[in-house]
Amino acid sequence: MTSVITGDIIDSRKQKSKDWVESLKRILSPFGDTPLQWEIYRGDEFQIEIKNPEEALLAAILIKAHLKALKLDARMSIGIGDKTHDAEKVSESNGSAFIHSGELFETLKKLKVNLALRTGDTAIDEKMNLMLQLALTFMDNWPAQSAEFVAIAIENPNLSQEELAPKLGIKRAAVSRRQKRAQFDLILSLDRYFRTQINQLTTL
Repeated sequence: MTSVITGDIIDSRKQKSKDWVESLKRILSPFGDTPLQWEIYRGDEFQIEIKNPEEALLAAILIKAHLKALKLDARMSIGIGDKTHDAEKVSESNGSAFIHSGELFETLKKLKVNLALRTGDTAIDEKMNLMLQLALTFMDNWPAQSAEFVAIAIENPNLSQEELAPKLGIKRAAVSRRQKRAQFDLILSLDRYFRTQINQLTTL
C-alpha cells in the first residue's frame, strides 16, 4: 500500500510562474528524487508518492503551510491504495492509489474543496473528508505567519516552543500565539486520527 498526492497551484495564472515554480521545487525536494518520487508537470500541477500512507496527510498539510507562508495555496487530493506499475516518472506509475488520487483531484474544483482523501473505503472516506472540510475552514485562512509556524513545527516535531522561537526569529510567547492562531493542536489531533484510520486499512 502507498499514497499519492496530486495537486495544483490555485490561481497560478494570476502570478508569474517564476515567482512560484522554484519555491514549489524547494518545497517538494525533501520528499525524494524527481521525477521518481515527485514531479511538476503541465505547468502548475504536481504529484508526489508518499510511500508510508500514514505520513500522507501531514505531508499535504506541510505543503499547504509552505505555500500559504508564500501567500500561495494548492488544491490537493490524497489517494491511498496499491501500486501496480513502478515507472521512472511518478506521473507514469499506476495502481489504485494513483487512480484514487487522480480521479478525486479532477472533482476538487467543482466541489470547491482544496484537500480531500480517497481510500476506496466509503466509511473512512466520508469521515475523513468531513473532518478535512472542517479543518480547511481555518487552514484555508492561515495568515503567512501562522502557516510559517505550522511548516517549521511539522519539520521539527521534537522541538519545544522555546527551541522553535529562534528558527522563526521571534520570542517564545509569540510562538505560543502563532501555535494557537494556527489551531496547530487540532491539526495534530486530526493527523493522529488519520493515522488510526489508515492503520485499520493496512491491517484488514
